[in-house]
Amino acid sequence: MTTPDRPQPISLPLPTIGPPAELSAAGGCGDGCACGDEEEYLDPLECGLDPGLAELLADAGLDPVHVEDVAHLAIEEDLDQGVDVTTVATVPEDARAVGDFTAREAGTVAGLHIAEAVLSVVCTDEFEVERHVEDGDRVAAGQRLLTVRARTRDLLTAERSALNLLCRLSGIATATRAWADVLEGTRAQVRDTRKTTPGLRALEKYAVRCGGGVNHRMSLSDAALVKDNHVIAAGGVAQAFKLVREEFPGLAIEVEVDTLHQVREVLDAGADLILLDNFTPAETAEAVAVVGGQAFLESSGRLTLETARAYAETGVNFLAVGALTHSSPILDIGLDLRAEA
Repeated sequence: MTTPDRPQPISLPLPTIGPPAELSAAGGCGDGCACGDEEEYLDPLECGLDPGLAELLADAGLDPVHVEDVAHLAIEEDLDQGVDVTTVATVPEDARAVGDFTAREAGTVAGLHIAEAVLSVVCTDEFEVERHVEDGDRVAAGQRLLTVRARTRDLLTAERSALNLLCRLSGIATATRAWADVLEGTRAQVRDTRKTTPGLRALEKYAVRCGGGVNHRMSLSDAALVKDNHVIAAGGVAQAFKLVREEFPGLAIEVEVDTLHQVREVLDAGADLILLDNFTPAETAEAVAVVGGQAFLESSGRLTLETARAYAETGVNFLAVGALTHSSPILDIGLDLRAEA
């Protein structure tokens, strides 16, 4: 039995990191990867991160090598080819401590395993992790999320990079959960867009899933979305749809419309999904009646938490909310350090 407050695994093709061994003798996972192997291509689950952590990331629909690379990038940016001067000066090299990642406010958590990946690339000695909650769980202010036992220097050096990712992703999950709660009891689902942070799209879309939302296309190549500029370039909405269908038969095609007349046009042309741009709830209800279940419908524009329920109750399938990933505030999470007994 699945728990609705937690993200459910989805099937996503993992991007290929590095060429297969038969195509390149260099292989490997790229500069900075913890595997350090320059002789042959390695399976992502055998590279760098602890195999158990890599498995957890893969089960969540994330590429472990991508997560590892993000962790390396965050730490390398923070150290800037130097050392953590404050920590090195104030903390004995052999000191160990316990760190509790703790929620400062209520919300929905996402990115715990990603924070672990940051610790993994920083820690120069063995470290232990105790998980108190899972991604997708609702948490209260003051609740411990993750406890880590490690060298004090490593904990302090990893702190900000781990929290930057954890707070950002948990903020997205928390915002998404608010929308999912408003839509509960209708058939509509809140859906993200491609308005994501460069390099972090897979992680941010994962956070949306943690909050109870669903993902739109991951890239420009896995589905077609005919928008107003494509319509202008093609000479009409039905013509634009036809051209995409001819060029990429079998690909799912969504078409953006802004009038009921266009709804009828693209429905007759065979669109799989119709994006209703800036329709009012009343106009949306008319579009639902016109389509009559022959295509999926998605509302976009003019959407707020206050109006979401009105749109959902018209019978649309999705509400597209770009703000989930481009404007969500962080969830405040801190690291509380205590001496190891």
